Amino acid sequence: MTKVYSITFVQPNGILKKVDAPDGLSVLEIAHNNSIELEGVCEGAMACSTCHVVIDLKWFKYLEPATDEEEDMLDFAFGLTQTSRLGCQLRVSKKLDGLVVHIPTEHHNFLN
Repeated sequence: MTKVYSITFVQPNGILKKVDAPDGLSVLEIAHNNSIELEGVCEGAMACSTCHVVIDLKWFKYLEPATDEEEDMLDFAFGLTQTSRLGCQLRVSKKLDGLVVHIPTEHHNFLN
């Protein structure tokens, strides 16, 4: 049986949406499963930066470090911050139960 945790998405308009987050799914998949606007043009192949999210500062220390490939893709993200990550690369686990994720107001889509 899959364990389910929670994630709170802070949408660009400031509205909070707390959703169920099954263990092992990516933040991008969870956003899509809950009708949260997070594009993810490459569908998680880490070939774009359209699933760029900003992790709440108090949660950032619990994340696995970004790979060099993710860092390279983040260089293309609009509004990059020190706690920016790609939603396709963040997998939910028990240590991320309650994670707070901010959805940026804009993104760059280089695949269209």
